[in-house]
Amino acid sequence: MGNRAVITTKEHEIGVYLHWNGGRDTVAPLLRYCELQGYRPPSADCYGWARICQVMGNFFGGGLSLGIDRFVRLSDPGDNGIYVIDDWGIVGREGLYDSFTEQDEYDFDEMLRAFDDAMPENEQLGE
Repeated sequence: MGNRAVITTKEHEIGVYLHWNGGRDTVAPLLRYCELQGYRPPSADCYGWARICQVMGNFFGGGLSLGIDRFVRLSDPGDNGIYVIDDWGIVGREGLYDSFTEQDEYDFDEMLRAFDDAMPENEQLGE
């Protein structure tokens, strides 16, 4: 059991798998946090994928909650489907089941602060 999702770009080449926190109420702030940090997006080059994983890995604190692979190997997008992103924005959703209800549990600004708090002190944005 998880709260799974996959994040990919329009090309569907690479994907990040989230076993937990796959709701839009986490993914949208994650992408915004990466943008605020000034990271290059995955649509620009591979460093964007690394930064998404860095921020989520710091947030999760380790374990088996995060993966990155070729998109075709991430065949089960899970509970929240697939987020298609361009730059740091969500531009599409795929793989949602018929009775899907969008999760709305976490406050956007609180998630931004949680991501920031999980980062090494010298990389935090602060207030």
